[in-house]
Amino acid sequence: MKMDCVIVGGGIAGLQAAVQLGRYKRSVLVIDANDGRSVICRNYNNILGWPDGISGMELRERGRRQAEKLGVSFLQARVERAEQTGDFFQLTTDGGARILADRLLLSTGIVDRLPDLPGLLPCLGRSIFVCPDCDGYEITGKRTVILGSGPVGADMAFTLAYWSRDLIYINHEAADINDAQRDQLSSVGIEYIPEPVSCLEEVEGNLRGVVLKSGRRITADRGFVAFGGNQVRSELAHQLGIHLMDNKHIRVDPRTKMTQVTNVWSAGDVVAHSEQVTIAMGDGAQAAIWMHKSLLGIPVPVSD
Repeated sequence: MKMDCVIVGGGIAGLQAAVQLGRYKRSVLVIDANDGRSVICRNYNNILGWPDGISGMELRERGRRQAEKLGVSFLQARVERAEQTGDFFQLTTDGGARILADRLLLSTGIVDRLPDLPGLLPCLGRSIFVCPDCDGYEITGKRTVILGSGPVGADMAFTLAYWSRDLIYINHEAADINDAQRDQLSSVGIEYIPEPVSCLEEVEGNLRGVVLKSGRRITADRGFVAFGGNQVRSELAHQLGIHLMDNKHIRVDPRTKMTQVTNVWSAGDVVAHSEQVTIAMGDGAQAAIWMHKSLLGIPVPVSD
């Protein structure tokens, strides 16, 4: 199978690119393993036009239907190998399928490191969040627990003091924090508990409290998680010889989103560690525009 454009990753960036390329009437295939961040987020709260929020799954389903109406094809699979073959890119999936592409977009995202705690997943995006820029607003004036690990969780807790002063940092993994961080937490009245969590109490995705291993119950209305060590899914970029940043995110041209490997683009969280769904949409559209232009023979600008 050979396509004009293949998109690896059917999250928000990939779907937005697919819609744009479909409107250009390009032959487009989206290959998606269906296990990205947007699959588990129960609500995005900061998207224009959705004042009451929209779940990641609903946004994905709407995006897929929109793209399919434009002739975009989808394949549920995981791409295990990417290589350049002459003027084309060959992708090999876990099912053994081999696809050729004139143009390639990597929108493979990142995977959050989350603890395996009963009650956590139903709350994600509803009452427990991961990104203070996206959802700090949601804890305004509310009793909030930060579930984290060491310095990463401490930094998150201090950041959230902008929105609420009723905060508790539970260092679930009991990783060390230094005296300066302890003093910083204390300076804004954040309670610090270095103890593992047993489970979360929730009702229909609404957090009610946290139960510690000791049996102590802490009531809470909202929560944040901050464990660090998220997986950046840039393995395919590495296989293609694309330059990665020290944190393994993919380097792209800021204007066109093309990598330093000609005819390979990247968009979404795997590029910029912004963790913003609206930025992922913009990245996807921008990449798609320049993919189309390149297929028309228009040179793609490359920054120095």
